[in-house]
Amino acid sequence: MNARENARAAILQSVRDALRRGPLDATQVAALDARVPRHTRPAHDEDLVARFMRKFESRAGTVEHVASRDAVPAAVEAYRLAHRLPQRAAVGAALKDLAWPEGWLIHHEAAGITEALAVSPALCGIAETGSLMLASGPDSPTTHNFVPDDHVVVLETARIVDHFEDAWDLLRARPQGMPRATNLISGPSRTADVEQTIQLGAHGPRRVHVILVG
Repeated sequence: MNARENARAAILQSVRDALRRGPLDATQVAALDARVPRHTRPAHDEDLVARFMRKFESRAGTVEHVASRDAVPAAVEAYRLAHRLPQRAAVGAALKDLAWPEGWLIHHEAAGITEALAVSPALCGIAETGSLMLASGPDSPTTHNFVPDDHVVVLETARIVDHFEDAWDLLRARPQGMPRATNLISGPSRTADVEQTIQLGAHGPRRVHVILVG
């Protein structure tokens, strides 16, 4: 039992003590669980990877597929050249073992105000909406998601789940426990506050590019 579960158990035990009631038996627990409403989840027969790509690209995001993790640096370099970005990037420490191109200035700290490019690992992708889930921590600073104009996210195809509820299950099951912050990203930052005209990059990246691995 983790700290969160211990705290919950202690609170429930205090309630039982105040009511002078012992723990519920299995039959009572099952009866109460049956009363909890289940969310309706959209049904579809689409391949999860194909659905994720279609949904993400529909909101101005871009996606490419590589065969293995080792191919990620070359894919990032091609993206950098295509957008004429400097040879510098804030890279999530979970990706530090990759062979980044010679001449690049790579760091794994928070993204500074002058940062043009960040490369982050995703916890998972959500096929239902074409969204990315990123968990904050030493290996993936939240500033990488918001400060640079260009954000490249590395996502393993095996980590694409069907619905939002599946993503939260993965988050709760992390060995590190729950993160301080969780970001759901469904494409570049956008706003239509001024004259109802869509502007990209208002509160975060102008471009978000996903590299699917596997």
